[in-house]
Amino acid sequence: MEVDYFLIFTLCIISLQFLIFVFTKTLSWLYVKNSTLSYRLFVASLYISINSIFLLTVFHIYPMFRIGAFILVILLFSSFSSLLCSIVYLLLKKTKYGIKSYNILTWLYPLSLCSIIGTSIYNAYSPVVIHYEIELDKPLSPLRIGMASDLHLGRLFGCTQLDKLSHIMNKENVDIILLPGDIMDDNIDSYIAENMSSHLSKLKAPLGVYATLGNHDFLGKEQEISQELRKAGITVLMDNIANINNRFILIGRNDKLFQKRLKTAQLLETVNTNLPIFLLDHRPNEILEHSFLPIGIQVSGHAHKGQIFPGNIITKLLYDLDYGYKKIGKGHFFVTSGYGFWGVPMRLGSQSEIFIIDVKGK
Repeated sequence: MEVDYFLIFTLCIISLQFLIFVFTKTLSWLYVKNSTLSYRLFVASLYISINSIFLLTVFHIYPMFRIGAFILVILLFSSFSSLLCSIVYLLLKKTKYGIKSYNILTWLYPLSLCSIIGTSIYNAYSPVVIHYEIELDKPLSPLRIGMASDLHLGRLFGCTQLDKLSHIMNKENVDIILLPGDIMDDNIDSYIAENMSSHLSKLKAPLGVYATLGNHDFLGKEQEISQELRKAGITVLMDNIANINNRFILIGRNDKLFQKRLKTAQLLETVNTNLPIFLLDHRPNEILEHSFLPIGIQVSGHAHKGQIFPGNIITKLLYDLDYGYKKIGKGHFFVTSGYGFWGVPMRLGSQSEIFIIDVKGK
């Protein structure tokens, strides 16, 4: 297990204990006035069962990752509702509504929880389009790039979302489409079963569609994933280069899970650096190093903008640029929150999105 994933799982286990505690205390505060033996047994069984699901998953005894992730997220959302109820209670207790505040809170808690869940699902399946305009320091005729990362195609995200993606790219009249990694959600099982190829192949642009593989594409199925992408008309760049009509150069890096991946500087050795150079690198963890190289544009994903608050706080600590756009030196760096999602079909504090980047030369 990679160090960053180990840290995330450790943080999840620690957070889980706190979230279960908050959940059970809220129930006893609002709904269970007297702590009976049956309620104490319920609390104990809740701790044991939820922790068992996580431990069985972490140690690969019985994979229940999605179930565990869903439970963790619901407990997190319930803690937000608990916080809201606490604030409302403090505001009401000194007013004429103080006596009735418990009645209000017993309704507010489930309603606010359902609202948060509904909002998070909406954010996961309702993409927004974000526009950027940049100018390079090299000659280049106007170019419009459509960029979508982290599709995580699988059981919960598939044909409908691919059709929506192709519709948006067509509507935006993009010249080229870049997909910097995590195209599939670990394997191609659902992709094949639901015939997603016919939907992915609708993704077209005058200068082509180019992809590189992310960490979820490098879990033992990278050859099958690459083959399926090529069948859909997508050019897969695996530590290699594409010269686009002598206008600009595309470089696609393998994810760092690929132990033999080349350094970006090595990939640049055979490139005509007089042309603008665009880099697809799934993870944004080498942006500062790349700012010293002759790279005009880098597009990345991976961080999902944390996907669910307060995950964005963690990603800000992990990466120099975890989301958005930043010009460093002569390079322009873009990190998207992604078009799909990982684990659970929910986003809070982030939203499914597509970047449209309008580029012009000097």
